[in-house]
Amino acid sequence: MFQLIWKFILGLVVGYVARMVLPGADHIGFWMTGIVGVAGSFGGHFLASAMGLESGTKPNGRVFSAFISIAGAVILLLVLRFFRH
Repeated sequence: MFQLIWKFILGLVVGYVARMVLPGADHIGFWMTGIVGVAGSFGGHFLASAMGLESGTKPNGRVFSAFISIAGAVILLLVLRFFRH
């Protein structure tokens, strides 16, 4: 149970950073920001592993993992903008 809460908190951070990277009027709110962050993180990691880019457990891998999570959330925000407008 605590892992789900922790993943949502990290998803909020990733979603917030993605919204700062991609400026504009996104009226999605608190919960949707968390969902975009979590879903974008999973999607980004799925695409990275499909391309053979593994993050590993080294400190460099954690930084790469954070960038992949944010990139996935940015892509998901772009998709949401496309379908909402």
